[in-house]
Amino acid sequence: MKKIALFGTSADPPTAGHQTILRWLSERYDWVAVWAADNPFKSHQTLLEHRAAMLRLLIADIEAPRQNIALEQDLSSFRTLETLEKAKLRWGTETEFTLIIGSDLLSQLPRWYRVEELLQQVQLLIVPRPGYAIDGTSLEAVQQLGGKIAIASLTGLDVSSTAYRERGETEALTPPIVEYIHQQHLYKCPDATKKSFQLR
Repeated sequence: MKKIALFGTSADPPTAGHQTILRWLSERYDWVAVWAADNPFKSHQTLLEHRAAMLRLLIADIEAPRQNIALEQDLSSFRTLETLEKAKLRWGTETEFTLIIGSDLLSQLPRWYRVEELLQQVQLLIVPRPGYAIDGTSLEAVQQLGGKIAIASLTGLDVSSTAYRERGETEALTPPIVEYIHQQHLYKCPDATKKSFQLR
């Protein structure tokens, strides 16, 4: 049975942390499907099309021996259940789908649209994130809804999109993403302003 990892992310902007997770997933799944998504529990600073373009650059920069990571932007939906339906149409119902989420989203999961229906049809892989401990209460709540949970043996890098958006910390980003942000004049952060001034 083909095993596919489904990894939707806000990617606002995508970071070196996302890249590390994707590389790790590529070693463990037959295919890693990635897309930029609008999270109904978050506000987004950048248009979805820019976030998808940055994800494409991030993926192109990964040296995955099996070449099994791809931007599947057409899977993107406001509702994960709809994303799963699209994935089933593409890869068939005999495929084993694993939904990848960061530990920061675990407590939100019970509020997702028709979550019990979703959890009946996917495996769940929780990727630990620094600063977001996996607490037993949230874990139990998801399991009671039918969640089949595994926890990744990987802890995401201690970098975040928020650190870039709020403080302009470019060490969270890969060079192609930094370049794209400057070219497109995205995000109002000190570093981007300084760089665009120097280029004139």
